[in-house]
Amino acid sequence: MHKVLLYYRFTPIADPEAVRLWQHALCEQLGLTGRILISRHGINGTVGGETDALKRYARATREYSGFRGMDIKWSAGTGSDFPRLSVKVREEIVTFGAPDELEVDADGVVGGGQHLKPGELHRLLEERDDVVLLDGRNRFEAEVGRFRGAVVPDVDTTRDFVALLDSGAFDHLKDKPVVTYCTGGVRCEVLSSLMRKRGFDEVYQLEGGIVRYGESFGNRGLWEGSLYVFDQRQTIDFGADAAVLGSCAACGEPTGGMGNCRLWACRKQVPVCAACEPACTEHVAA
Repeated sequence: MHKVLLYYRFTPIADPEAVRLWQHALCEQLGLTGRILISRHGINGTVGGETDALKRYARATREYSGFRGMDIKWSAGTGSDFPRLSVKVREEIVTFGAPDELEVDADGVVGGGQHLKPGELHRLLEERDDVVLLDGRNRFEAEVGRFRGAVVPDVDTTRDFVALLDSGAFDHLKDKPVVTYCTGGVRCEVLSSLMRKRGFDEVYQLEGGIVRYGESFGNRGLWEGSLYVFDQRQTIDFGADAAVLGSCAACGEPTGGMGNCRLWACRKQVPVCAACEPACTEHVAA
């Protein structure tokens, strides 16, 4: 049986290159593939492989002092979710283009938004009628799935968030309770801290991201549609009854699938239905 692990931990790392070498050797030894980013701020990874090997990987990784107790999210894999193993050192483990604005200590990001568990999010929404849900992902990810009524920023990459915040586009939200959400939570750790530095008074982040919310509520809560993931699965659902929000970029039919817009010889991600995805691939090959 194959699984995929999604995890991150913000913690000071004195020697990122040493951690990179250790992680690369560990994954190779266990036959794992995926993408792992390491910086002086911490680690951010998604790896796939056989369940037993992933359990050994999780135990070994958590033995590192800074990674003890790290939350690791498990989901079903296919065995071919990643083409190879990539372990790299970067300035940021999630690329906002603002590494010097981020401060971390042993407890995580300093000055970030208050964490809300899925049930706590529901309670906040019941208690307040001015709560704003803010999608912390790229715009294309929201095309196939998002929280009901959420504000979806017009950004193509995570780097665009800083310029958008600095432009004043969301200044009208500065006196409202804003709950940021993203796939597994890592982007919101940084986004919420950037927002607080820019004067947003009451900022929250959905703990564990959409993944943990989906595990708690499936399709019975506020989440609608499919969740985009950064591997060969493209999207995952929280049950067979997931709403279909996307429209195929090739034929216009409803879809929860995503793929490269190969019809236009570009690398952007767009909604693509199962029937059109093979045709797109053949177009590129031709």
